[in-house]
This record gives sequence, C-alpha cells and structure tokens, in this order.
Amino acid sequence: MILAALGGNLPVSGIGTPRDVLIAAAQALDTNDINVIDLSPWYQTVPVPASDQPDFINGVISLETALSAAGLLARFHEIEDAFGRIRGVANAARTLDIDLLDYRGAVVVPPDVVPPGGQDGLVLPHPRLQDRAFVLMPLYDLAPYWIDPRDGRSIGELIDRLPPGQACQRLSL
Repeated sequence: MILAALGGNLPVSGIGTPRDVLIAAAQALDTNDINVIDLSPWYQTVPVPASDQPDFINGVISLETALSAAGLLARFHEIEDAFGRIRGVANAARTLDIDLLDYRGAVVVPPDVVPPGGQDGLVLPHPRLQDRAFVLMPLYDLAPYWIDPRDGRSIGELIDRLPPGQACQRLSL
C-alpha cells in the first residue's frame, strides 16, 4: 500500500477553497501512471506548530503506481508547483502539500545515515507522521489496521500517544 497526505490552507484562484484545491489535487494525481485507490474524509485542523495562519484542510489517499518512491515524490512536487505551492519558510501557509507517508512498508533512514548515492533525502515512513493528528486521524479512517513499519506500533497506539493541543475536526461530506 502507498499512502500520502494532502493538506493546504490557502485558496487557489480559479479552483476555490483549500478543500476544493485538495479535491482537484487528488484528481490530478489520478493519471496514467498513478491510480488513486481511496480517499479519507477531510479534516479541519489547526496549524502545527500553532500560529495565526488559517486552519488547514487535510486528508490521506491510498494509491498504486509503478513509480519508485523517489519518482512519486518528484511527481508530488510537480503537482504542488502546478497548484501554486511556494516553498521557502518551514510550516508556512500553503496552497497544497503532498507528503509521502508510506511506500509499501519501506523503511528508508534519514539522509545523514544513508551512504553516498542513497535515496536523495527520502525518509520513509514520513518522519513526523506519529506527531501529527492531522495525518493520523485521516490515516486511521483510510487504513485502520496500518502498522508503522519502523517499530510495529499500530495506528491506534500512535493516536493514543499524540502530543496535546492538536485540534482536528472531521468534516461532513
């Protein structure tokens, strides 16, 4: 199973609200070489870390592809760019963020541990997913039996250990 998180808190002209942007991004991902299998419910979440930014809309998708993890991540960046993503300041407001959470259970260590010629900075599973309600709650909806391949913890255990102060509200359809 391949899992990715979608999030954003800024509208895009000609597309609409952040929720509209995420829906359009999920459709843009579903191409000849990427097949979107399922999509979680959307969640409205406060920014992490806390700030005066607008709330985010977040969700998780499952997909299948023959692309490598690095190739898929590159495609995510292309789609983010097409939706007006501006990179620069960490944790800044953004139109679209697509994070690769899990690529078929692969564990890829941080880049400072990977030998030269390694995975180009790719870290799997996503290194901060266990700290983020806005990832774990929709991930639970989509894959309630998911196990973190790094340490064998269930998604329920990860949710139980979330740091406090992360308001995360499931949105109605």
